[in-house]
Amino acid sequence: MASKVPAAQSTLRVLTHLAAQRGPIPAAALAAALGLPRSTVYQLLDVLVAEGFVVHLPEEHRYGLGIAAFELSSGFSRQEPLSRLGRPLIAQLVDRLGESAHLVVLHGRDVIYLVEERAAHRPSLVSDVGVRLPAHLTASGRALLAALPAAQLRALYPNQAALEQRDGRGPHTRLELRAVLDRVKTDAYATENGEITPGIASVALAVHDHAGWPAAAIAVTFAQDRFAPGDWPALAETVAATAAELSRRIGGRPR
Repeated sequence: MASKVPAAQSTLRVLTHLAAQRGPIPAAALAAALGLPRSTVYQLLDVLVAEGFVVHLPEEHRYGLGIAAFELSSGFSRQEPLSRLGRPLIAQLVDRLGESAHLVVLHGRDVIYLVEERAAHRPSLVSDVGVRLPAHLTASGRALLAALPAAQLRALYPNQAALEQRDGRGPHTRLELRAVLDRVKTDAYATENGEITPGIASVALAVHDHAGWPAAAIAVTFAQDRFAPGDWPALAETVAATAAELSRRIGGRPR
């Protein structure tokens, strides 16, 4: 359906495309990617620069997101939409499976728990809202790390010292971490089997935003004797449905 406000639609397309890039880009590349006349793109960019949503780098002849766009993202964080939208979905997941579940975001090399729903009569867990745990040891963290570009992953883990350990469990080297994340990509879901708490396992999937980037991850956590590894793919399918619904609610693109 054609937009009744084409200028507004074009402006949003410009901002959305810039947000999906790894860095500032030339106006000509922006026009080509969006299929818009260069004159139109320059006019839109002039307005966006004046309002602070786009910054012009004259020496590089490139455009990137400005401080006003950052303020919008900060407002998004302050309003906690991921928690608000995710909490009822996590509760439904717990009801469906009878196991505890949570929603996390990546912060540096850690995951931060935004939502934690405990199932009745299940083992106590070290995770809770606001708790931080090493991403490379958790299923939810691995789901997020596996979705990152290789360069970003190398920046997060520049050496072996970056791979924090808990009682010696989990990957010890970057090569071992890469093997873990390759398995996540092959299986299309992430797992953790006793690396955080002995006897406790998790299955997780990432939630993707509008640009296809991992915005969060959802995991279900259970006692190892509750589900054999052969049952984990079926668990992952249920978690995947929840992750896809949250991705849809935040305007993302389910994988």
